[in-house]
Amino acid sequence: MMSPQQVEGMIKAQLPDAQVQVQDLTGGGDHYQVTVVSSQFANKGLVQQHQLVYGALQQAMSSEAIHALALKTYTPEAWQATN
Repeated sequence: MMSPQQVEGMIKAQLPDAQVQVQDLTGGGDHYQVTVVSSQFANKGLVQQHQLVYGALQQAMSSEAIHALALKTYTPEAWQATN
């Protein structure tokens, strides 16, 4: 089981400029929806963006501390355009 703060910290360790929103979908600490906004996503496709986030969470996912992850990634420009 992981807290949303732990998930956020792992992502920010890999992507220091990231704005991260973490929502526990079930209350059990292993199913999360995560939104990440980072300039490091610039000029990268969606798969590459997701790979960066999965890389940050690899240990938690391989140990099944995180069982399910719904992921949304944005560059700062794309995030502004959606809001």
